[in-house]
Amino acid sequence: MTMENPIKIGVSTCLLGENVRYDGGHKLDRFLTGTLAQYVEYVPVCPEVECGFGTPREALRLVGDPESPRLMTSKSAKDYTERMVNWAKNRVSELENEGLCGFIFKSNSPSSGMERVKVYNEKGMPVKKGKGVFARIFMEHFPLIPVEDEGRLHDPKLRENFIEQIFTLKRWREVLAEKWSVGHLVEFHTRSKLLILSHSPKHYRIMGKLVAGGKGTPIKKLLSEYEILLMETLKLKTTRKKNINVLHHLMGYFKKQLAGDEKQELLEIIEQYCEGYVPLIVPITLVNHYVRKYNQPYLSKQTYLKPHPIDLQLRNHV
Repeated sequence: MTMENPIKIGVSTCLLGENVRYDGGHKLDRFLTGTLAQYVEYVPVCPEVECGFGTPREALRLVGDPESPRLMTSKSAKDYTERMVNWAKNRVSELENEGLCGFIFKSNSPSSGMERVKVYNEKGMPVKKGKGVFARIFMEHFPLIPVEDEGRLHDPKLRENFIEQIFTLKRWREVLAEKWSVGHLVEFHTRSKLLILSHSPKHYRIMGKLVAGGKGTPIKKLLSEYEILLMETLKLKTTRKKNINVLHHLMGYFKKQLAGDEKQELLEIIEQYCEGYVPLIVPITLVNHYVRKYNQPYLSKQTYLKPHPIDLQLRNHV
């Protein structure tokens, strides 16, 4: 993906450095505005400003039942729930036209927090069980679109998982932009097999059966069922054990080509990854070397080996 063909991502406006927070400040996130910005086009959303509240403004907070809290000002106790809900429903309808492949929310925000937002009871005591009003409506409206908040993206594992999701969804959207056919689906699934396996062997089997029997299903229904399974699969995090399983699968494609010392080297590198001495990028780099050396056309197209740009440095940490 390049800026000629960027991935469109919704984002809380304050994370881009805009002074839209209640105190007139911002929460600039340099990973989002620097590294990731090379590959995405942001669609900024600030619920509180777009809903008509000024900057600066009295802080808002969630009050009442964590499952359906009210949005109220923290000191004057004015209730703005209906105003925010009505705006949010209109805004998510507008966002349908943006082709978003993900959304990055502002953590802990009463309007944009995706989880663990403070909800205050009648005694003024908070529990971290809420979701921001806009974030809740967005996630209900777009259940398949990957979401994260900037705080969780500081975790290398969560960051990799989210970015893998948005890049995969972008590739899938490009398939849907072509003529819908079982052949296009088979091609996409073939390239994605090992990536899917690294997230869930169970879904790998289910999706394989779905694709294999695809000609007996109306194409629109088939593609819809596949997309649901695909995004459901990618929400499941990879683990060291699942990655090792995929690495051994990869070795199987070289069983007649690798020299004895090459096979031993690869086994040793996989073992070092298994023991936690090296990150995943090390065995992946060696496998990619053998893919080029022995001209493996099937593996050269596997998304698992190059799921996102190397300069994002995601597999350096897991």
